[in-house]
Amino acid sequence: MSVLIYADHSGGGEARVARPAKEEAPIVTAHEITIGGRTLSYTVTTGLMPLCDDRGEKEADIFFMAYTLQDAGPPAQRPVMFSFNGGPGSSSVWLHLGALGPKRVRMLDDGGLPPPPYQLVPNEATWLEHTDLVFIDPVGTGFSRPVNEEAGKKFWNLQGDIESVAEFIRMYLTRYQRWTSPLFLVGESYGTTRAAGLAGELIERGIALNGIVLVSAILNFQTAHFAPGNDLPYMLFLPSYTATAWYHRKLPDALLQDLPRTLEEVEHWAVTEYNRILIQGDTLGAQQRASAVEMLARYTGLSAAFIDNCHLRVTVPHFCKELLRAEKRTVGRLDSRFRGMDETHVTQEPEYDPSLAAIRPPYTAMFNAYVRGELGYVTDATYYILGGGIKSPWKYVEDMGYADTSAALRSALAKNPYMRLFVASGYFDLATPYFATEYTLAHMGLDPGLRGNIRTAEYPAGHMMYIEIESLNRLKQDVAVFLREAIPGGA
Repeated sequence: MSVLIYADHSGGGEARVARPAKEEAPIVTAHEITIGGRTLSYTVTTGLMPLCDDRGEKEADIFFMAYTLQDAGPPAQRPVMFSFNGGPGSSSVWLHLGALGPKRVRMLDDGGLPPPPYQLVPNEATWLEHTDLVFIDPVGTGFSRPVNEEAGKKFWNLQGDIESVAEFIRMYLTRYQRWTSPLFLVGESYGTTRAAGLAGELIERGIALNGIVLVSAILNFQTAHFAPGNDLPYMLFLPSYTATAWYHRKLPDALLQDLPRTLEEVEHWAVTEYNRILIQGDTLGAQQRASAVEMLARYTGLSAAFIDNCHLRVTVPHFCKELLRAEKRTVGRLDSRFRGMDETHVTQEPEYDPSLAAIRPPYTAMFNAYVRGELGYVTDATYYILGGGIKSPWKYVEDMGYADTSAALRSALAKNPYMRLFVASGYFDLATPYFATEYTLAHMGLDPGLRGNIRTAEYPAGHMMYIEIESLNRLKQDVAVFLREAIPGGA
């Protein structure tokens, strides 16, 4: 159920917000959801937040959707979580309508594409039970726009993006009187890069977080950049190749019995033998090379000849094309459980990602219907779901190095030792593999006394593990525990 309340002040019974005369007022609607026999009432505030320069001149608008639970005590004391996705260039729709919000896109139970027309259904796994939610579309995504393309260049880079989202958070805390609320971030994919950077940026602005949730994390891009001279990804992606081959039953029988045990074996081999093999490069002896080919074929499901022709280094596109080539199928990058069908079977790389193809149409249709219908935000503007709104190349770093926000996260933890971190990964994610995340977390230079602030969990799905129904429910349970632990007196 949803009811339009008003379009000129903040939600949740909070104080009226003073705005410049030309600023568009947000839309506020009232809704209900029943979870386990309990009815929750909440409001949704949908609108634009202006970003201005030091002279007060507007540079961009950020679109946001804020969910506030009613009758849950003083809003200023209730937790609030700021959510965003990745790309860069992705809107917040995936976490919003996939896991966190009180509505979700109905997929098949395994996360597969349902037949159209698609449906938006109540989400009993919503995190709104435990925290208010604010979904942010960074500049160039969703309905968020710079005043012009030149102004957009300020935001379309690693640091500019972090600073603009930090400024949005500061303004939201101010306008909606949430400075005393327990504060959380949740980011997915590049959104985890942003979240780690934000932790460092916000603490410098005097904004301390209670916790951060990282979904399918990538903080150090060296771990995922297949390039000459950088052998790190080959080692860190190997367990995810194994998991994929396990799912498609391309491993020897002995490795098909117990996935976690198999992955533990592969992880050990990757950081010991495989690491030593890669370091040797062209000086690797023939006998060592033959042994490595045999082991890699065993752990990936690929042929020995293919491994040998790849010089013991298999990239993600090559793996996705090769694993099921004999069946004339490919596997997905975001979720390697998914199978694709290319026009031709002799190319080196897949034509498309079948896991992305499964999620994009339902989420696009359902968000556009929801925001204009139930939320009452009527506009002819295109909602940039994934790409299209960023009009110039994204700048990750100014020099030839790799983007890395793990140092900012370490610094934030050192300055605020009460902050906690929960990291969720999918076994079948070939975009941000779980083992690369573990490597980054282990190489932050974090004080041993802070290691206990970090919890990790793996799920039997891919990049968006929440599209698989069992993982969706388990993720909510894990986050509920995390939130209780991260709020003083909440355990």
